[in-house]
Amino acid sequence: MGRKVTLATCSLNQWALDFDGNLRRILNSIEIAKANGAKYRLGPELEICGYGCADHFYESDTLLHCFQVLKELLESPLTQDIICDVGMPVMHHNVRYNCRVLFLNKKILLIRPKMLLANHGNNREFRWFSPWSQPRHVEEYFLPRMIQDVTGQVTVPFGDAVLSTKDTCIGSEICAELWNPRSPHVDMGLDGVEIFTNSSASYHELRKADHRVNLVKSATTKSGGIYLFANQKGCDGDRLYYDGCSMIAINGDIVAQGVQFSLDDVVRALSLNIKYFVCLEIILYFKPC
Repeated sequence: MGRKVTLATCSLNQWALDFDGNLRRILNSIEIAKANGAKYRLGPELEICGYGCADHFYESDTLLHCFQVLKELLESPLTQDIICDVGMPVMHHNVRYNCRVLFLNKKILLIRPKMLLANHGNNREFRWFSPWSQPRHVEEYFLPRMIQDVTGQVTVPFGDAVLSTKDTCIGSEICAELWNPRSPHVDMGLDGVEIFTNSSASYHELRKADHRVNLVKSATTKSGGIYLFANQKGCDGDRLYYDGCSMIAINGDIVAQGVQFSLDDVVRALSLNIKYFVCLEIILYFKPC
């Protein structure tokens, strides 16, 4: 007989280089998620610094301030007893990556770099980032001293990996990876991953939201499972409008969906009780997907 897990996703009105404001909105979303009993909280792509930083991604201060925000998140009581999945740029071996950082109870579990970058339409990610080109490969990442002082960790896993628990397995995608014909969720699903997450900064175009819905539905139509999609909202710092519309799908059906054109800074995290999986006593080990 299955037990319950509550998962949460959200849309945040993040602004480029507004580190204080972005931190405040991230903490607010985590607080809402925990109030609804969530054990996992997913946020939008590059939510710590904002997606539209453009050539500010080249500046070392941008990376430094992201780690300072991450330090505050790790130390906050709000982030205890919930897996937090946040987005920020990370420099590894002098290469800049668009990453997800997953942590729980002041321990970083995984830094997952983006493998398939968006370089079409209005996207120019290859200008600022490099794709992680080693599927199913994990390396050791040496944390900055300010993070080591909080977590007690010197190195953490960096690369293409999934999160295994006693009862289920969680795999991450980042934005454009969902749109690619060789989406990572295909191999992850065949390897037993049951909960898929996608942090995105998808801007508004006519009928694009409908396309996103179909992609999220199709990700779990064949192999089953749960798919969480989080999206940026607002204008960020560019000439684009990110339209939110975060959602959760199960076995090919959308079961929860956020407002597309909300004017709120934090669109209420979507929470869902699922009587099939459980994410208690999280983080036992990592395995390659």
